Amino acid sequence: MSLRVCPSSLFHLRPLHLFTSSAKFPFYPSLRREFRFAPSRSSSSSSSFRLMDSSAASSPTPVTASETDSLGEETQSQTDEGDKIKRKLEEFNWDHSFVKELPGDPRSDVISRKVLHACYSKVSPSVQVDDPRLVSWSESIAELLDLHPKEFERLDFPLLLSGAKPLPGAMPYAQCYGGHQFGRWAGQLGDGRAITLGEVLNSKGERWELQLKGAGRTPYSRFSDGLAVLRSSIREFLCSEAMHCLGIPTTRALCLLTTGQGVIRDMFYDGNAKEEPGAIVCRVSQSFIRFGSYQIHASRGKEDLEIVGKLADYAIRHHFPRIEKSMNRSDGLSFKTGDDDDDSVLDLTSNKYAAWVVEVAERTATLFARWQGVGFTHGVLNTDNMSILGQTIDYGPFGFLDAFDPSYTPNTTDLPGRRYCFANQPDIGLWNIAQFAEALAAAQLINEKVANYAMERYGDKFMDEYEAIMTKKLGLSKYNKEMISELLNNMAVDKVDYTNFFRLLSNVKANPSTSDDELLNPLKAALLDIGKERKEEWIKWVRGYIHEVSGGDTSSDEERKARMDSVNPKYILRNYLCQSAIDAAEQGDFSEVNNLLRLMKRPYDEQPGMEKYARLPPAWAYRPGVCMLSCSS
Repeated sequence: MSLRVCPSSLFHLRPLHLFTSSAKFPFYPSLRREFRFAPSRSSSSSSSFRLMDSSAASSPTPVTASETDSLGEETQSQTDEGDKIKRKLEEFNWDHSFVKELPGDPRSDVISRKVLHACYSKVSPSVQVDDPRLVSWSESIAELLDLHPKEFERLDFPLLLSGAKPLPGAMPYAQCYGGHQFGRWAGQLGDGRAITLGEVLNSKGERWELQLKGAGRTPYSRFSDGLAVLRSSIREFLCSEAMHCLGIPTTRALCLLTTGQGVIRDMFYDGNAKEEPGAIVCRVSQSFIRFGSYQIHASRGKEDLEIVGKLADYAIRHHFPRIEKSMNRSDGLSFKTGDDDDDSVLDLTSNKYAAWVVEVAERTATLFARWQGVGFTHGVLNTDNMSILGQTIDYGPFGFLDAFDPSYTPNTTDLPGRRYCFANQPDIGLWNIAQFAEALAAAQLINEKVANYAMERYGDKFMDEYEAIMTKKLGLSKYNKEMISELLNNMAVDKVDYTNFFRLLSNVKANPSTSDDELLNPLKAALLDIGKERKEEWIKWVRGYIHEVSGGDTSSDEERKARMDSVNPKYILRNYLCQSAIDAAEQGDFSEVNNLLRLMKRPYDEQPGMEKYARLPPAWAYRPGVCMLSCSS
């Protein structure tokens, strides 16, 4: 069978509002709650439920302590440095559960082909290197892996972590998955330039998958060479760590290496291919399983439908253990799903897959809300780029908002329809959850009502998270929809820098007697070149803001500033900063890569002497190839 997309008549992306300087821009998420699941295969379940009212919903599956790192909350060891386990690369505690517990491809060649009835293909890195060099590495990830810092000084480290030399104990493979790309089913995709070395268990029993991106061809490479270039590798390495330090769920990166070999790439797909320096990123995550990992098997008929169940069991067992443990407990998770005169109950403890899809939906909603709060645009939200752990995954043409523009997309391929622009991300998250739920329903793991409930929970969770984030960003005691909508409208009209404005807002004093002439002084670095009419609009808004923060809040201006500065970063990984580091690195100077890595470790701190990294982007930052990129690697 073929995987069918939910009919467009049932789901509409929120319209992209265009505006003029005199128009009101009602920018705030408005997920469509009438979206309903339309499965292409009937479920075997005979249960019949209706969606519960959104006001009665509550979070059914909190993240366990063992899973908090996937939400960007890295646990720090409380032991002394001398008591910590420090391993050599040869001493990694490999587990390889993915390979051992799931069906694999019987072939081990890298010929591009359809891989049927398998979750992975065993394949060794084939990258060619010429004096590979370690550019940078993450101390916090090394600590997670119990890796001794001295290991990065080894002469053979670049060979081992590029894949040019086999890493003892590794069992490399490439994962098979499919996906919807720009809303269309693309069939088999898979790890075309990523090769997983295996899973390492650290001293805390945590499972960390190590993956080399750019290590050579796999059966999923299609017409590509399986390699990666330095510019995209720098961007992924830096942004993985920057997002983590912002508190946003993300895959991580252990290290960045150059291969010493050139790679041919056509950056803009315009026929002007050129040779670029090759590089490899060692990515780290608890799992790289994606929505598309289930979709590919759901699309292939009866035999592969069984694999959907096996892969779901694997994910729950290793990455959502609390769900299995909570099944059929007396304190289980049950919710009324009908109207007041309907006693239908949705019991998430009677079906672990139901509880699982709801938790995946909620984690995804939390992720997207945090993106919106910090002004991050992913750029390629295809279902094969959606992690079941609710992590940011696959950093391609991403971008943080500079001048606030809800229609901003960092992806040149996305320009015609702007499907993945900043304003559309929340609804795209919901659309992708629907495709994931449909794959599980095709395998009869969940029914239509469970799928509907998961999507309902996505909407509720997103709005709860988004409202809480925006309330904190403004230092308010409660959510004020009208005030926030008016603010974002003003920012969009005047193209105000998103990050700098919120950081400066904490300097506004809650003093109603401040004169109009002085009222905007704390914000003048962000409110540039505004005319008299626009100045009046901003004065009006700031007056209302001061009234709001001074009413009912006994905190001092200093206390409010401290709270706001703790959630509004001063430093973000702007595209032009990445490009400056890339330009230097391509000339053999990697100092700026490491400067940015150090800077992004403390994005909420003032960091005296580093103020230049918080400045407004220069004019050259808006040229193609800097503010916008293609999917080319």
